[in-house]
Amino acid sequence: MNNLTKNGLIFLALLVLLGVGSSIQNKTENTAMQLGQITCFVYHRFGDERYPSTNISIKDFRKHLEYLKNNEYRVITLGQAVEFLNRGKPIPEKTVALSIDDGYQSFLENGMPLLREYGYKATLFINTNQFGSGDLLSEEEIRQLIKEGIEIQNHSHSHAYFVNLDPKELAEAFRNDLLKSQSIFLEKFGFKPNLYSYPYGEYTPDMQDILKKEGYVAAIAQKSGVISSFSDPYALPRFPVAGIFAGIDGFIRKLKMKSMPVQLLQPVNPLLQSTNNPPTLQLKVIDPRIINLNSIQCFIGGTMEDDFSFDAKTNILSIKARYPLNSRRTLYTITAQSAAISDEWHWVSFLWINNKIEE
Repeated sequence: MNNLTKNGLIFLALLVLLGVGSSIQNKTENTAMQLGQITCFVYHRFGDERYPSTNISIKDFRKHLEYLKNNEYRVITLGQAVEFLNRGKPIPEKTVALSIDDGYQSFLENGMPLLREYGYKATLFINTNQFGSGDLLSEEEIRQLIKEGIEIQNHSHSHAYFVNLDPKELAEAFRNDLLKSQSIFLEKFGFKPNLYSYPYGEYTPDMQDILKKEGYVAAIAQKSGVISSFSDPYALPRFPVAGIFAGIDGFIRKLKMKSMPVQLLQPVNPLLQSTNNPPTLQLKVIDPRIINLNSIQCFIGGTMEDDFSFDAKTNILSIKARYPLNSRRTLYTITAQSAAISDEWHWVSFLWINNKIEE
């Protein structure tokens, strides 16, 4: 297996530590290149130092918005991002979507004033069982945000660990929770949401199918990456921005990252079973000409893994961990240099969920 240069290895390791990844779906390479891509960020708390792992300082958030403004990025909502993909029209370069999960008071008090100042909109995902409780936004505050152009979308009713349920119970429980949240959206805000953010980023094919049947056009997972025509619309990636990953340098690096055009061959379900741990991931590189095949590197849970194979005849990449996965959520991440631009990086990742491990 060919090795990267020392600097390349350091850079790749940094990408993985930042949670770099991307969702994957069977798409043609030409379509992806025509459509472009959208970088999406997810925030939770703003200027709330009580919760450092989910918080961004007001100073850092201002730096993010200032960089976007000074570098002429187009900032849109996630709903607008999905519309670009669904319409099949080219996406303008430097397009960014901003999203916020949970709806804490700190967004209204500390985050929203900066969005107003810079003239940017965002998408806020809320769970409908906790309006006004603790430090969460009230119904009236959410209505005010809607009036100001903030897109409000569904983050479930109960914010439960649905994948912990027995498979026979999961689909019904998820459907009932979804219907409950939708009825509250209609009652309180007068509309039915069409985007969904999975609690804890965990999902199964059954959950995706239910969302499709209920008319949702996309769903958001909890894994890093760039949205493109290769992305599974019901497991779209976002870059988390909080804690040690909230600095402006990391923010800029994420803005420059690219998705990798691949087709997922195996698996279908991210939920681990006792019979497939450690699991195998198989991807087909749609067009190997756009990446430097000698630079391919694989990471499992942030650790570089050299035990993988790439079949140059079929363009199939296979990765399997050496040992059973023992974390609740584990990413298999694949990175590669661009064949045309040496300091441009493509990557893709797949999220495995071990529901036998409690959080």
